[in-house]
Amino acid sequence: MLYILGIGSGSPDGLTGEALNALKNCSLVVGYTVYCDLLRPLFPEKEYYSTGMRQEKERVGFALEQAACGLDVSLVCSGDAGVYGMASLAYELGEKYVNVQISVIAGVTAALSGAALLGSPLTNDFAVISLSDLLTPWEVIMKRIEGAASGDLAIALYNPMSHRRTDNLRMACEIILKYRSNDTPCGIASNIGREGENCEILTLGELQNTVVDMFTTVFVGNSVTRIIGGKLVTPRGYRL
Repeated sequence: MLYILGIGSGSPDGLTGEALNALKNCSLVVGYTVYCDLLRPLFPEKEYYSTGMRQEKERVGFALEQAACGLDVSLVCSGDAGVYGMASLAYELGEKYVNVQISVIAGVTAALSGAALLGSPLTNDFAVISLSDLLTPWEVIMKRIEGAASGDLAIALYNPMSHRRTDNLRMACEIILKYRSNDTPCGIASNIGREGENCEILTLGELQNTVVDMFTTVFVGNSVTRIIGGKLVTPRGYRL
């Protein structure tokens, strides 16, 4: 059996009960180095196989091979395995492993855990967009931002900035500012569920010049998003 699961933020409180049971029942944990390091204190008795960034195909292939040999394997991702995770790749590569049963187990993605820290910014329709152009061309990403902004969707932005990509967040804000005002309420959530957890509410104009990192999720409000009691809130639309 190959379990593909999101570990949320990686803390015990961020694991769903189903993910916890899968990790307890498996003999081998496979994942990105950082995620395996987060799990080792919780499951020190397990065997681990980890690889670095941009080695996704290698570790998914290894997990499938070990599952084909009869092991119960947990292939772990941060957040949710189906949101920028390894679930789709495992199904693609798994087509030739006809004897391997794959079970995807839901996790808590950063759009949800970060939104909870900030208040309730995604209560109505929203879009989740990654600003990483490693696997998606930047031209496609810009079209998606344009569509979400013109459609007045609240937006959660993943992978907003890295050492190589220092301008992507600024450029995304420029697109959104064509449809929203400078004072649109926004929020950032960093190191969610981990040491150094932090969240901050700011305006879209301020966000445009804010420096963040890959462990930050950015939230952009829509036309009705407002601050209530110090929290970022997008009303559902109930008549009060």
